[in-house]
Amino acid sequence: FPLCQNMGTKSLCLLLASVLVASYVYTPIPENIEERWKLMLINAGFRTVSHVVSLEFYLLQVRSHHVLQNLYSFLYSLSYENVTVTDTKFNNVPARLYMPRKQSSGLKRAVIYIHGGGWLTYFISAMEPYDLLSRWTANKLNAVVVSVEYRLAPMYHFPVQFEDVYTVVKFFLQNSVLVQYGVDPNRICISGDSAGGNLAAAVAQQLLDDLEVKVKLKIQALLYPALQTLDLDLPSYKDNENKPILPKSLMVRFWSEYFTTDVSLQEAMASNKHVPAESSHLFRFVNWSNLLPEKFKKDHVYASPIYGSSMLGKKYPGFLDPRAAPLLVEDTKLLGLPVTYVLTCQHDVLRDDGIMYVSRLREVGIEVIHDHIEDAIHGVLMFITSPTDLALGHRVANKYIEWLNINL
Repeated sequence: FPLCQNMGTKSLCLLLASVLVASYVYTPIPENIEERWKLMLINAGFRTVSHVVSLEFYLLQVRSHHVLQNLYSFLYSLSYENVTVTDTKFNNVPARLYMPRKQSSGLKRAVIYIHGGGWLTYFISAMEPYDLLSRWTANKLNAVVVSVEYRLAPMYHFPVQFEDVYTVVKFFLQNSVLVQYGVDPNRICISGDSAGGNLAAAVAQQLLDDLEVKVKLKIQALLYPALQTLDLDLPSYKDNENKPILPKSLMVRFWSEYFTTDVSLQEAMASNKHVPAESSHLFRFVNWSNLLPEKFKKDHVYASPIYGSSMLGKKYPGFLDPRAAPLLVEDTKLLGLPVTYVLTCQHDVLRDDGIMYVSRLREVGIEVIHDHIEDAIHGVLMFITSPTDLALGHRVANKYIEWLNINL
């Protein structure tokens, strides 16, 4: 009887553990997404890593990241030996240079790639998850790729990230540097995903006013970019509040920690009451009732903003700065931008940021190709290598590379 009782207790514990694991792993996945259970597991892994490293950082103040970083480097070094990868510095800012080994008779194209990751990281070099995409780009386009390892929150805050990226881009666009790497000055692209799309868009705008930069970008590619800090209650934020990989709560954390570790800003952003009344004129740049096509409005009704404390705007003016929120510029600041590719995903809190930028660019006459993926989630381009590869990731990556190949 004692043995049975013991076995019964073990069975009960196993059952309870199974239920807990299942409830942790399970996340509602939209019906039109492929490989739904695999995405659930990937999402659970992301959440676990986020929880563990956040706890490690805040409680222990330890950043023991070398094992995971070396693992990423090892996995990605197994493929694409046709590309030479070098960690270097451009004007004292770390960057990773991808040089295709394939010989060519003329000058090569170049892609300056700005990685995402919410402007922050806790446990690995933020470039590592994007390393394979850069290798693909260099190999398939026979192009030089520059990836910027800008400094990250929570150790560094805006405008450090922007300034690091701008420093590298401006340095690389010098004719002497382009000659050194055999790059055609008329065939250069700036590209970035998520937070990197934010930085790419901001840098492209800033370059227009920099008289010291003579070389012009041919194209820009913004992949599910984060472009505005004012309205964190857009239809896409409401529709995708709890979707993988980027729920609203995580995006709010990314935004707030880009500017400060003061939780008062995060709390205000979470309730969408962070913009001071004296900045009310900026809301016209992100008025989704005017900038979103009808299909994305659905049953949502635009409401006037609820203003927050003036103190937040004074303490952390960065969240009102167009270098942090490229949608906040006047239309005249958009004139002269290069041909633009914008990728948006239906099941993504940042969907409407990209779509509103498409509308504003088209209104001023910029040529824009908008690639909207109905069955995609945020971060889809990260999922192109085992064990987190998805067929969707490969499909979207191929579309992106194909567009670059045609237009660069």
